[in-house]
Amino acid sequence: MKNKQINGWDFDRQKIIGNYIVDFYCANIGLVVEIDGSSHDDKGEYDANREMFLRGLGLEVLRVSDRDVRSNVEGVIITIKNVGIARMHSIDC
Repeated sequence: MKNKQINGWDFDRQKIIGNYIVDFYCANIGLVVEIDGSSHDDKGEYDANREMFLRGLGLEVLRVSDRDVRSNVEGVIITIKNVGIARMHSIDC
């Protein structure tokens, strides 16, 4: 996601939004990408509150497992592209 490799979108890594730090954030399309691994175990309530806060700001939150990032990065990129394109269309309406 560095160097605008996904549809030319600029993603910030470890972006602070409110009281939360998100893994990746693209301001152009209002998309947050969260990579979920073992660090998210036992943090369901925290993650739910964070997601509700982010959605309250009008952001889309895409959760991806770290396993998928390691074993199917191309599939993850396709998913990010598809969600981002849908997000762009919803913003334009």
